[in-house]
Amino acid sequence: MLRARDAMDCRFAEPLDLGALAAIAHVSESHFSRVFKATFGETPHRYLQRRRIERASSMLRETQLSISDISTAVGFSSFATFTRTFGQIMSETPTAHRRHAGDHGAPICAVKALRRPAGAPVAKRAVLDK
Repeated sequence: MLRARDAMDCRFAEPLDLGALAAIAHVSESHFSRVFKATFGETPHRYLQRRRIERASSMLRETQLSISDISTAVGFSSFATFTRTFGQIMSETPTAHRRHAGDHGAPICAVKALRRPAGAPVAKRAVLDK
């Protein structure tokens, strides 16, 4: 399962189907779907969508690419599907997300924070005197 999830993390922008992911895990498609959801708490399809939206969120904050270009770059073939999925996962439109990112700066990377071992020191931001 970890190999298949790693493949989704590394190749999220590519078209990945259930059969290919199941083959990576060396199991049938139905078994793969069942075990993946039991292991990671969401279906393979939803995991891949969330991974794509996380990357799109980062690109909206860090680049000036059009939203349409970003949707294609992260692996969505339909702009409408991208916009709908983005709204479901992020609770706002891509345009609003980009606008809010400019207002508040880049948010803390939640993924890194969650993976940090308990009690690990957190780097403090240096303050420079002018």
